[in-house]
Amino acid sequence: MNAMDYRRKKKFTFFTIGLIFLLSGVEYAVILPTIWRYLQTLEAAPYFLGLVLSAFSLSGLLTGPLFGYWSDQSGATKKIILFANCFEMIGNFMYFMGYSKWLLLSSRLVAGIGTGAGSSIFGFLTRSTSPKDRATAFAAVMACRQAGLLIGPAFNIFLRLCDFNVGPFVVNKYTAPGLFMCLMWTLLQVAVILMYWDLPPLEKGKARQSLTGQRREEGNDQGVVEEEEEDDDGDEEKPLMASQEAGGSYGAVVASKPPGRDSSGASNATLSSPPPSAEPPESQAPCGSVKTVSRYREFLREEVVVLLAAQFITLFNQTALETMVTPMTQRYFSYGELENSVMYCLCGVEVIAGFLFVRWLSQRVADRVVLAIGLTICNISGVWCLVFLANPLGQFPWQLTEFIIGVFLQVLGLPFVAVAQVSLFSKITSEKTQGFSQGVRRSVGGLATILGPLWAGGLTENMYIMLGMMMALLALLTMMLAFSYSRLVPPATEEEVEAPDNCG
Repeated sequence: MNAMDYRRKKKFTFFTIGLIFLLSGVEYAVILPTIWRYLQTLEAAPYFLGLVLSAFSLSGLLTGPLFGYWSDQSGATKKIILFANCFEMIGNFMYFMGYSKWLLLSSRLVAGIGTGAGSSIFGFLTRSTSPKDRATAFAAVMACRQAGLLIGPAFNIFLRLCDFNVGPFVVNKYTAPGLFMCLMWTLLQVAVILMYWDLPPLEKGKARQSLTGQRREEGNDQGVVEEEEEDDDGDEEKPLMASQEAGGSYGAVVASKPPGRDSSGASNATLSSPPPSAEPPESQAPCGSVKTVSRYREFLREEVVVLLAAQFITLFNQTALETMVTPMTQRYFSYGELENSVMYCLCGVEVIAGFLFVRWLSQRVADRVVLAIGLTICNISGVWCLVFLANPLGQFPWQLTEFIIGVFLQVLGLPFVAVAQVSLFSKITSEKTQGFSQGVRRSVGGLATILGPLWAGGLTENMYIMLGMMMALLALLTMMLAFSYSRLVPPATEEEVEAPDNCG
């Protein structure tokens, strides 16, 4: 494959990834504003809203690590995406049928399986970008999802006008979103088949060369002396390791390396075929055991735990507030589908602007600084919601103003936390097993999006308890970030798995 052909395929592949996240945002924005009224027509209790929203996340939580492990072992993501999208199509068609509340619950459970492919995609993006550009790439992908959140309500404005039959099925403002998304995911299947490629190992080689070159240019500002050059700033953008072979524990710091174990040599060893004098299978078995143990041990490191906690707490609070919003607007402002769709559309504009700003900011400051800014905004939002939204004060104009400010602050902090934690997480975990690692991260987020709606759905009449717990979680995360702030940096030197010489 020549360079021009490679660049063309990479461009189309990244474009298709953007479409996948765009549709995930569209689906969320099309279904969320109407699902509460849809359930009411099926005589569902208020707590059932939390169950339905959580079901979507539950299946994604379970399938994310599996799809990620699959992509790590096979090195392919295209067939995983095609397989996962089938569940999106089936689930949304079940949502369109909507005979009972239990079918609606099952439909979201099935559709959620398709979201598990996201871990494979994030693993692919990690292996295809250098640490310096990774936050920018992740911000662009996340912005695509937010663009879907912006476009989705526009579709809903027209879908709410549907009122006809297709055979035995009724197409109305509640069932139309399911049929619409089923068609959209079907079209995406065609796009993936035509425009998505599993890029060859050449991409790994280019990424490794860029990582090595960046490391030599940036140096280390943490006091570790490199052989190549003097200390320099930019340690936030350091690669995880010089070789993809180091796939386990990262506790050992290597101050100097023998001439035969430099970065490029390790890279070539990774990309080339095994040498003729490879060790017999008996000596390779312990290596696999060490790598397996190290893979799971890395999730217990302090900095990884903090980032997983940030993933859980911010998504828990976000989904809890989203679950609370539609019943709240119905109770205080008598909002219907149109008003809720417009509200989500405006939130989409704000979030996209936030991601664009974070994309610019992440090239100038460290990931942990972006994370701290986002968490500060989230704390302000939590205090505001606890004071003014738990029991809105004043008449309609004041209540609406309090509500708008609370939603604005909550949405404002999301891009900072989302981009910073996923970018930093990809840098402090093993690149070789990024699919599995991203699956674990997304599963933690999935657990949060399960518990968040369940927590809020059962406490719509006890807002102080609901919002008080959310504020307590934010306070806990703030303390964790403060105590571990110095550790939230990518490893600046080559760090290797225990007994690397025995692992080939």
